[in-house]
Amino acid sequence: MDLDLRKLRYFVAVAEHRHFGRAAEQLYITQPVLSRQIRAFEQELVCTLLVRTTRSVELTAAGKQLYEEAQGILAAVAAAVRRVHDVDHSVQRLVVAFSPGLHVSDAIRAFTLRHPHVETDVVPARWWEQDAPLRDGRAQVGYLRRPFDDSGLHTIPIGYEPRVACMPAAHPLARRADLTSADLDGERMLDTPTRRTSSLEEKFELIASGHGIALIPLSVARSYSRPDLAHLPVTDAPGIETCLVVLADRREKLLRDFQEIATATLRRT
Repeated sequence: MDLDLRKLRYFVAVAEHRHFGRAAEQLYITQPVLSRQIRAFEQELVCTLLVRTTRSVELTAAGKQLYEEAQGILAAVAAAVRRVHDVDHSVQRLVVAFSPGLHVSDAIRAFTLRHPHVETDVVPARWWEQDAPLRDGRAQVGYLRRPFDDSGLHTIPIGYEPRVACMPAAHPLARRADLTSADLDGERMLDTPTRRTSSLEEKFELIASGHGIALIPLSVARSYSRPDLAHLPVTDAPGIETCLVVLADRREKLLRDFQEIATATLRRT
């Protein structure tokens, strides 16, 4: 079946607002029209996406999955339209994806000095699918942190960064100067593979509210500092590798130039 992008956008609005009225206002359509479009979308997909009550709207398991998929689909469509417009207007553009906490600005500045005619953009890479912007065309190159699926990708190692234990500031261990892995034995760990959160902000809210401790990269801790959380070095935790990443079959000179410049710049910083 063909996926109706207009209905998909309508669904995303409802999923984000969890309310038909507010979603309809955002979309500049009436609530009855939105409701009919969502029901038609469910019929086309042959599955229920939303559980409706008189006071709220909740996503079903299928709805949650579609909402996650929709982020990449709509972003990829927008990127494709932008590339078409760039070709039509003879614009050269380089888009760099980056993992949370990693800073690619120094590399972009150095690249722009050598290629001032090239437009540069950035796109965040969500931690559970860091390679997605490269595979769906939103970005040509990524500054990523392992682990990620590197099949079909060419990676250039940049360095390693330490991990720190993130915990509530009131936790007994927070008074320590540093920790070892043994100190965390018996602690409830917020294991990202089993509890996937949609953002770092949500993850930190869970930690601050006592749901557990998480090992996070030092750069993430520095980028998202807040007074109700403590970050302690874990002296025997293995470092996390950072890499520049492109699709293995991409050979454009512009990409090669960026990789050369970014590798030298990021390894220094």
